[in-house]
Amino acid sequence: MCGICGAVWGDPGSALGNSALTAMMDRIVHRGPDDSGQYLDAHAALGFRRLSIVDLAGGHQPLSNEDGSVWVVFNGEIYNFPALRRRLEARGHTLRSTGDTETLVHLYEDEGPRMFELLRGMFALAIWDAPRRTLLLGRDRLGQKPLLYREHAGRLTFASELKSLLALPEAEAPRRLDPVAVDQFLAFGYVPQPRTILEGVKKLPPAHYAVWHEGKLKVERYWSPDWNAERRRSFQEDADELRATLDDAVREQMVADVPLGAFLSGGIDSTIIVGLMQRASSRPVKTFAIGFPDAAYDETAFAEAAAKAIGTEHHTFIVEPKAWETLPALAWQFDEPFADSSALPTWHVAHETRREVTVALTGDAGDELFGGYDRYRALALTEMFQRLPAGPRKVLAGAMTRLLPRSGKAKSRLRALERIAERIDQPASLRYLGWMATFDEDQRLLLYDDSQLDRLASTAASLSDPESVDPSVLQARALAASGGRDVVTQAMIADVLTYLPGDLLYKVDMASMAHSLECRGPFLDHRVVELAAAMPLDRKLRLRPGRSKVVLKRAFADLIPEPISTRRKMGFGVPVGRWFRDELHAELSAILLDPIALARGLFRPERIQALIDEHVSGRREHGHRLWALVMLELWMRNYLDRAA
Repeated sequence: MCGICGAVWGDPGSALGNSALTAMMDRIVHRGPDDSGQYLDAHAALGFRRLSIVDLAGGHQPLSNEDGSVWVVFNGEIYNFPALRRRLEARGHTLRSTGDTETLVHLYEDEGPRMFELLRGMFALAIWDAPRRTLLLGRDRLGQKPLLYREHAGRLTFASELKSLLALPEAEAPRRLDPVAVDQFLAFGYVPQPRTILEGVKKLPPAHYAVWHEGKLKVERYWSPDWNAERRRSFQEDADELRATLDDAVREQMVADVPLGAFLSGGIDSTIIVGLMQRASSRPVKTFAIGFPDAAYDETAFAEAAAKAIGTEHHTFIVEPKAWETLPALAWQFDEPFADSSALPTWHVAHETRREVTVALTGDAGDELFGGYDRYRALALTEMFQRLPAGPRKVLAGAMTRLLPRSGKAKSRLRALERIAERIDQPASLRYLGWMATFDEDQRLLLYDDSQLDRLASTAASLSDPESVDPSVLQARALAASGGRDVVTQAMIADVLTYLPGDLLYKVDMASMAHSLECRGPFLDHRVVELAAAMPLDRKLRLRPGRSKVVLKRAFADLIPEPISTRRKMGFGVPVGRWFRDELHAELSAILLDPIALARGLFRPERIQALIDEHVSGRREHGHRLWALVMLELWMRNYLDRAA
């Protein structure tokens, strides 16, 4: 696990020198504190920071082929590299190291960009073909590893993190917020690919590669399963194949030459991963959990029950409101404003976990693949409501919205019912976006200053596809990727394509790599993803008797203790609503009502004040919205008010 950066250019006047490359590498030293390396020639510069995981003695990068004509820098793990090595050696290639990196240059020699179809793992990489003056960038199928790039003044620069790109002199010019990215952030809680929060910088999307040649960049998708294909066979056949495939993924991802453990939340997904790890291990697996004094948000009792049943060496940590002091560091590390409050406990559990191990397996993607979120059940129930005639449907929707009282408890069942009732008569895409959104469209329009509305409209009008900036259009297009399936499956696949890489995987990567901890997710093996996507909905979700993850629980019933298999999903959030009313009320106001924040010209000051007043009084629950605004303001202090 590492950090990569570099540049390519045609005109010698655009060359990136050694000192600039070193500055880029220094910004991502946390991603690779163990080693560093550089490659420079007349048209390219590659930089590398290493966190040693496999082939501790021979994994130095940049690394080349036999004659030094093709070079690679690589962040991630290729889990099927032993088979790839055998294939390459059979074709006559000479491999000098024992790790996975060297397979990449030789695969490129044989396959070109088709190489990505052969890789099983998580990765972001850059390959420089010096004789052809061609750069190949690539990112893994699900988006576990980040890769950003910028085209400027005849040069293409790339890096694992935005802060690395901002180390270059041209980035010190006034940095301009992308108004569309701000709008999408307030809708989704993150900036969806390919945009970033800054104009001129882009993310390479998951499952894509980019080829730069003679000053031109071409981006292509290399993995796109038929999300509309549904495979019907027996329940037991699905369960058996799932068991075998996930078990294989876990065993592959346990390969490491450094201490290894796992996050254990006490939920279904992490319990299964840890159970498989323990069966493959000769000693107790080290597991780690984090909780809160607030019982509504604390899962540590379930994690401890799972650890006891499986037989792991378990460690528990508690996050107090004083963790607020971590927020400036969090805003700096995450490069972009990020509104998922679970970044805070993820940051702390990564910090504590790194004291014991260098690699941790996670249960990420189990919910998206097997129907674990309550919103999937809500979508299924409201689809049944849509079958009523229009007249009775509207009357019932209005009555539900009026009769339910307003609740200030974000995690309460009452608030969940409110959110369903508010959108029960909307089309599926708007209904789902409404439940996912931090600020919906009406709330954002009320929030924006007139000047920000003008900037947003002007930017949208300048695009060839103006509708593409609208969060509701982005959501509808993601649902349309599997438009031939039922709407719940559409939502799950849309989450795999958007929410999973944009929020969950980005969060885990940035929080863990801040502490030089590598996280691996066996559910993210693309074989598991394709298998789950092809299953019919009844393998995952059943409204009667209200069951989710049906096939997952059947396939791994022997690994899931009874208290875990029957518990209601809690999630991994932070009690920010209560914190903002109590311990952190003063800090909230000090940040959002600071004269510098109010003078930015983004938001109406009176609306910010109203959100705080409504929340603190308990009239409305705005905890997650206020958290988003706090993270945006802290990010601007780091990246706009002072040189990053």
